[in-house]
Amino acid sequence: MIERMVTIKNRAGIHARPAALLVQTASKFKSKIYIEKDTDRINGKSIMGIITLGASYDTRLKLIADGEDEGAAVEALAHLFDSKFEED
Repeated sequence: MIERMVTIKNRAGIHARPAALLVQTASKFKSKIYIEKDTDRINGKSIMGIITLGASYDTRLKLIADGEDEGAAVEALAHLFDSKFEED
């Protein structure tokens, strides 16, 4: 299992487009993927779960991947956060 902290850097936070990008990216991997905000843990492959986190600008989230391609999965998802979901 690999965990990594990320910060939402795009001003609009996690809305429909970034949530869709996260799900599309997470779905490419066999590993189980979770995203945690405070005490809430959701399935990283569920668009509704991601949207219901209500994650806004500057929110810290924990990415968690568990499986055979966990390292690549966390790197790919963290890249989306680092690139501000290509919105800026």
